[in-house]
Amino acid sequence: MVRGPHPFARFIGILGRGKTKTRSLTVDESETAMRMLLGDEVLPEQIGAFLMLLRVKEESPEEIAGFVRGVRASLKVPRVFVDVDWPSYAGKRRQLPWFLLAALVLARSGRRILMHGLAGHTEGRVYTRDALVHLGLPVAHDLDDAARQVERAGFAYLPLERMSPRLAKLFELKSILGLRSPAHTLARLLNPLESSCSVQAVFHPGYLAIHRDAALLLGQKHMAVFRGEGGEVERRPNKPCEVITLQDGVVHEETWPPTIPDPRLAADENMDLSRLGALWRGEITDTYAEAAVIGTLAIVLRALGDAPDAERAHAQAESLWQGRDRGRLLAAA
Repeated sequence: MVRGPHPFARFIGILGRGKTKTRSLTVDESETAMRMLLGDEVLPEQIGAFLMLLRVKEESPEEIAGFVRGVRASLKVPRVFVDVDWPSYAGKRRQLPWFLLAALVLARSGRRILMHGLAGHTEGRVYTRDALVHLGLPVAHDLDDAARQVERAGFAYLPLERMSPRLAKLFELKSILGLRSPAHTLARLLNPLESSCSVQAVFHPGYLAIHRDAALLLGQKHMAVFRGEGGEVERRPNKPCEVITLQDGVVHEETWPPTIPDPRLAADENMDLSRLGALWRGEITDTYAEAAVIGTLAIVLRALGDAPDAERAHAQAESLWQGRDRGRLLAAA
């Protein structure tokens, strides 16, 4: 029996026609492709071919925006106001996740934050979920639970596998295919509760423009994207930092100077998670860690529009850090 082409084959054909005929998918094509991927309408062979053709070509902003739309269409989103969407997917291997303390300071100041991520997809890294469990903070069971935690405590962390199990499975293909896939980029732009502000980080500087342009296509009003420590939303305070922000949908590009010396900072050999709580409580001092917390918080404040420039954002962040309640990480947990 002669069968017609599989419905998903057309997307592979667009991406794999050769050097002169290959093109990127449109936003609508990408959304349809992602809906099919999440709807279990694609064969395993097609998934591998599709992801690797995208990887070789490098995903376009239109493709990422369409993929995000496709994932969002699969989610049942509760109605809840969130100030900041904070993706956390890279994991840390050289420094502890100091950015987590910046998020908690912001939550204690009255802002609402949804953090989402995936643990364990790359060996040898410490993930945000590990740190939260160590600190005794809850992990949301689903989007509804995350919404309740945000309303009660101003902060929630939601694992991707509890929000979109099929998307989480695309991350697992890295160990099989040997390369990252567009899932790593689109997850950072997912913003499932549709916050007006999103903060993102990349490891490879070439992805800064992709994040910027995809965010514009998605209608994101406020955003910051920069090269974060290990690919997480964490300022490297000993390095200059190129920060791209959206302020009411208008692009701004700024270079933030280092806030501490020593550009050749050594990696943390121990990665002792107990130091997170100890720094919060003021039991230890760590110049780099405090600068990372304050610098990260400053970038988020700038993205929110709370500060007109980097200098005043840093001053405001320092004040919030120094004024934190050292006895409690969250107002309620």
